[in-house]
Amino acid sequence: MTWEILNIIGTIAFALSGVIVAMEEKYDLMGVYILGFVTAFGGGAIRNLLIGVPVSALWEQGTLFTIAFIVMTIAFLLPSLWINHWLKWGLLFDAIGLAAFAIQGALYAVDMNHPLSAIIVAAALTGTGGGMVRDLLAGRKPLFLQKEIYIAWAMLAGLVIGLNLVSGTIGLTILIICIVLLRMLSAHYKWQLPYRKLKHPNINEEHVNS
Repeated sequence: MTWEILNIIGTIAFALSGVIVAMEEKYDLMGVYILGFVTAFGGGAIRNLLIGVPVSALWEQGTLFTIAFIVMTIAFLLPSLWINHWLKWGLLFDAIGLAAFAIQGALYAVDMNHPLSAIIVAAALTGTGGGMVRDLLAGRKPLFLQKEIYIAWAMLAGLVIGLNLVSGTIGLTILIICIVLLRMLSAHYKWQLPYRKLKHPNINEEHVNS
């Protein structure tokens, strides 16, 4: 029951993030639905393709699809009812979704006896794949590649599960709490991984000097 609640929270959070991007880009209602569904279920679809789970397994989540559809419809029609609450609690919901989906993806890969590398990839893609496809469809740079630390926490969940460092309900619960806390801390304190920006030489100056 707890796991189902976390999945519902994550699905709602990711669907709402898709709705926000769609409305920011001034998409119509169909665009809202497409971005919302892609964000909520795209990561699972990509994971299934890569680790060998039939993509049709997604259709077994009929209840989650229904919940996402209802939430997106209400969010589109009555944005004033939820946008302020999202600004306050959205980060927490998103962190819960990231943790729950990343762990779910890792467990899928473990059940199929995949190696550690595949477990980490499955966790990363399940947690962030939907947001990646959403941003690409919206013509944006994927946020998880350029802001704060996001995908790294999903990979950490996959690593912990792949190394069999946690097991059972208690262990997974502790892992979820840790991933949620790390995600929220990284967003609050704006932690970032090291990066470099290349400076391209001025071509015109080179021609003048030559």
